[in-house]
Amino acid sequence: MFKKILIANRGEIACRVMKTARAMGIQTVAVYSDADDGALHMRLADEAVHIGGAAASESYLVIDRIIQACKETGAEAVHPGYGFLSENQKFYAALEKAGIAFIGPGQKAIAAMGDKIESKKLAMQAGVSTVPGHADIIDDPEEAVRIAADIGLPVMIKASAGGGGKGMRVAWSEEEVRDGFKSAKSEAASSFGDDRVFIEKFIEEPRHIEIQVLADGQGTTLYVGERECSIQRRHQKVIEEAPSPFLDEATRRAMGEQAVALAEAVDYRSAGTVEFIVDKERNFYFLEMNTRLQVEHPVTELVTGIDLVEQMIRVAAGEKLQLTQDDIRLNGWAIESRIYAEDPYRGFLPSIGRLTRYQPPKENRIVRVDTGVVEGSEITMFYDPMIAKLCTYGATRAEAIDNMIDALNGFRIEGISHNINFVNAVCNHERFREGRLSTNFIAEEYPEGFVGAPLKQETERQLVAVAVVAHLRDLARGTSISGQVPHFVARIGQDWRVQCGEQNFTVRTTVGDYATDVTVDNDHMIVESRYRPGQAQFVGNVGSRRMQAMITRTLEGYLLTFDGATREFIIRTPTGAEMAALMPVKEAVDMSKFLVCPMPGALMQMHVEVGDEVKTGQPLAVIEAMKMENVLRAETDGVVKAVNARPGDSLAVDDIILELE
Repeated sequence: MFKKILIANRGEIACRVMKTARAMGIQTVAVYSDADDGALHMRLADEAVHIGGAAASESYLVIDRIIQACKETGAEAVHPGYGFLSENQKFYAALEKAGIAFIGPGQKAIAAMGDKIESKKLAMQAGVSTVPGHADIIDDPEEAVRIAADIGLPVMIKASAGGGGKGMRVAWSEEEVRDGFKSAKSEAASSFGDDRVFIEKFIEEPRHIEIQVLADGQGTTLYVGERECSIQRRHQKVIEEAPSPFLDEATRRAMGEQAVALAEAVDYRSAGTVEFIVDKERNFYFLEMNTRLQVEHPVTELVTGIDLVEQMIRVAAGEKLQLTQDDIRLNGWAIESRIYAEDPYRGFLPSIGRLTRYQPPKENRIVRVDTGVVEGSEITMFYDPMIAKLCTYGATRAEAIDNMIDALNGFRIEGISHNINFVNAVCNHERFREGRLSTNFIAEEYPEGFVGAPLKQETERQLVAVAVVAHLRDLARGTSISGQVPHFVARIGQDWRVQCGEQNFTVRTTVGDYATDVTVDNDHMIVESRYRPGQAQFVGNVGSRRMQAMITRTLEGYLLTFDGATREFIIRTPTGAEMAALMPVKEAVDMSKFLVCPMPGALMQMHVEVGDEVKTGQPLAVIEAMKMENVLRAETDGVVKAVNARPGDSLAVDDIILELE
């Protein structure tokens, strides 16, 4: 067994690999860039080596620096995590030449499966069901249009060397094929240094289901159940679960056997994943094979009890698998929510900044948090925006979902925008709970974008009660301080008016030491909680319901976050409410004539110049942030009056790019 390994990665996956290595008695070496100096993964390791500048191209993607770090520290093997160099055959060859073990598959498998065009051809040869398409390189947009017409719209344009949703576009028309081809090619070149793309049929009502495989290269190849990864945004997974609520045992076995056949065809060893698209009739088609550990591997570990990282390390050290196919059992259910630094209320635009508050739920037998950050860590524009992976377990799918909702309600992040409300809203969604999933779920259920989760009237009134109780305890604390004055008698009213958006509630209260009687309109409930002013969470019973909500004091009330919804409750006395109704409403500033930068990033392209006439929806500029290209479009018709930025400029949120007249 290895005595020391180097993890050629960062963030949560580096920390996760270190956890298993430590449990196995193996020392670990971290590598870090300028941007990651002081990061959690370098603090958890036994040693840490600086390997270059903030950009991945200057650090985590520089093979020679990883090799040198191994030599300096005496690391005998490298675990690549996911992304970066994890599926780079040149990296494997360099390690082999240096006499350093690679904790992953051999070069043959990496080369064969790392190229989506070649992998599809190999899959066909191995008897694996594949999606109809054109598996050769496409040279220009017009050729792409011709191929798409032959296959039949809609089509998927995909980067041959792609992954993580980068370099992928769905096209429903010839114009979208042209635009998608250009964008996918550009994004692929930026993300992978390889601009080749191909086209295949887009399966409608599709599910994304993948099979985990495990092989020792010594005659044993197993499939370790499946993961449902259909909840996706921009082809990037958001929520995953194991097992799939859609598969029956026969389909699971057929998919597993085909995944094993493909793995054996390329002499696979280590952990890997074969991804399939599955239609509504349970027909399945090969998408790609990821020759690495997947982001979502924890849900498989939770339902099988198998530590996949440990198995990878043991196989790389030359050990045979001690498992057989009959040993693989799926027990219970597990769900993973990817917690991203992004703003779901603004089209999921990336968010960067410092985590001024970071308090994930406590880990226990039903909650697992894989993370690479702590309070005070900085989310930068240089890397993937993932903050953490929150996983929950349950005996049933419904129980796992309920545990996830409870954990999300207790996850506190401040300082940046994040998607906790969004994944919470999805988990609370009736269609999700019923298991009626597809990769179109987000587009279909949130066609106008995410504006927050809807709340039932009963839940809304319960939150009103929580806000009023918090207000009463704030007042009680204030009067207890000022009550030190002789002959002072505290006076706290019983009647309140609460405003939430356009809604108004009449509230009457009777205060006790621990419990408060609250009547919201005609709905009476007892609120029991040990909440004290200044606490970030309100935990207690509201009527018969246990509630855990994030709570923040505002100028006139409280901001409460619960079950994917954030509401501000303004609390006034009856007289105060009458006075507030007489105040004029401030009108919003019309910004439709300005194109502002919606996220921190680099301006890659400007499609217009001063004097150009533009139409609503017309592409005006392209911003790159966290290796993803975002097309900015005109919100109104007009003529370009001024252009304030040039390609290559670094822009902040709300910087004005151009102005229309």
